[in-house]
Amino acid sequence: MNMYPTISTRSYDPRKVLSATYIVALVLGCLYVLMRFWSNIDVYDIAILVISLLGMSAMALMWPSLQPLTVASAVLSLIAISIYSGSLERGDHAFVLKYFLSSQSSIMWMGLLYWSATVLYLFGWLRQSSSGLLYGSRVAWVGTTAGLTGLLVRWYESYLLGAEVGHIPVSNLYEVFVLFSFLTTLLYLHIEWQTKDRKLGGFAMLVVSAAVVFLFKYGQGAHEIQPLIPALKSYWMKVHVPANFIGYGAFSLAAMFGGAWLLAGNPFFATRLPSRQWLDELSYKSVALGFVFFTIATILGALWAAEAWGGYWSWDPKETWALVVWLNYAAWLHARLVKNIRGALLAWWSLLGFCITLFAFVGVNMFLSGLHSYGAL
Repeated sequence: MNMYPTISTRSYDPRKVLSATYIVALVLGCLYVLMRFWSNIDVYDIAILVISLLGMSAMALMWPSLQPLTVASAVLSLIAISIYSGSLERGDHAFVLKYFLSSQSSIMWMGLLYWSATVLYLFGWLRQSSSGLLYGSRVAWVGTTAGLTGLLVRWYESYLLGAEVGHIPVSNLYEVFVLFSFLTTLLYLHIEWQTKDRKLGGFAMLVVSAAVVFLFKYGQGAHEIQPLIPALKSYWMKVHVPANFIGYGAFSLAAMFGGAWLLAGNPFFATRLPSRQWLDELSYKSVALGFVFFTIATILGALWAAEAWGGYWSWDPKETWALVVWLNYAAWLHARLVKNIRGALLAWWSLLGFCITLFAFVGVNMFLSGLHSYGAL
């Protein structure tokens, strides 16, 4: 008979310990920021910091994969910062910065990895190879880590140019294309984690790869960090732009899923795709998510406009096309939820909505002038 008490290991869950450690690290990081920069921040910065802490904590608990992503990006960013040692010129000479960890290098790696992930996903999809799809997923995760690292390091680099120059890297089309690529991939990876299915990876990554092509082709020279114009020097930019691009990313995925729905009518594609019922549901959830965030972004944009230009709405081309996008997806959701429309009509509509969104995203900045002309490449 065992005379010693047995220690139950049922209560010990390594995942819970790691999650708790992650949350503690986030809290300590926020406390450090508050102590280090207390004299340079206002109540709005504090509010954004606290909301970000709560949001990241909640998301990381619901989706544990975010924990290694953010930790890896933070470590790589801190390594880059330590090598810079307060001098932006070191980015041209230090080997690690020049080829790996400067913002431009990290973003280049992000693009190459996203292209590679697209090829692997499509190869695995065509060959119906689970290993090919798995490799595509893993490469997409590494690319996402590189993208987030690039954005974080670019944020730091802007401050190396001067405290008055420093800003969150979402101020021009070059920066927001990086943000779009990163967020859209992350949204898809979350869907992949939820559904335990990687068959749609090639479809999702096609739009990301196209964004990377645009970024590299038209973004030459735009990677240079520029001071913000007065209208952009606002805390609203920190919340308005990310919310907007979560919406854009979700709408883009909805279009890709709608395209997959249309292809699923062909026997060749049907054997390689989820059921049409599931694709329809996935497209709906993507539109719903995008609509929520796009609505929030539009409201925040109106508040920002009132502060910057003295009015909530001015029918500027960017505002007008944002309204067109909002009305389009409001009608899409109305058709599905109220009229109970399903199938081909909504699939084609999601593709049309993507074209409208694409023009609002890129076309307005490139071809129309207005108060938002500073967003051009």
